[in-house]
Amino acid sequence: MVPDVTPTGIVVQKYGGSSVADAEKIKLVAQRIARTKAAGKKVVVVVSAMGKTTNQLIEKAKQVNPSPSRRELDMLLTCGEREAMALLSMACAEQGSIHAPSKRASWSAPRSPSSPTTRRVPRSITTSTG
Repeated sequence: MVPDVTPTGIVVQKYGGSSVADAEKIKLVAQRIARTKAAGKKVVVVVSAMGKTTNQLIEKAKQVNPSPSRRELDMLLTCGEREAMALLSMACAEQGSIHAPSKRASWSAPRSPSSPTTRRVPRSITTSTG
């Protein structure tokens, strides 16, 4: 635990691309989220794009423009993250009592002034990695 931080009962779980690379892995993540909720914790989940999606999107961008603008590249990369979060939300719903609407980072706290390519979870949050 981070020193001088009061536990909140909120667990942040961050799942990288290999953890959500396909439907079966997404279902396993949903099961882990369900277990954490069943233990009485509030859960915030952050997901990356599935598998190699980010690399594939960057390659597509470079095929149309070798030096794409940072803004448009960030917009493109959010597509992969949105795909993963929507599928995970569906898998959580399949678990039964988990209502887990997908949300863009800008719709929820903590806020980060950085772009999707450089965003980080603040150190003041207790985290549980997936």
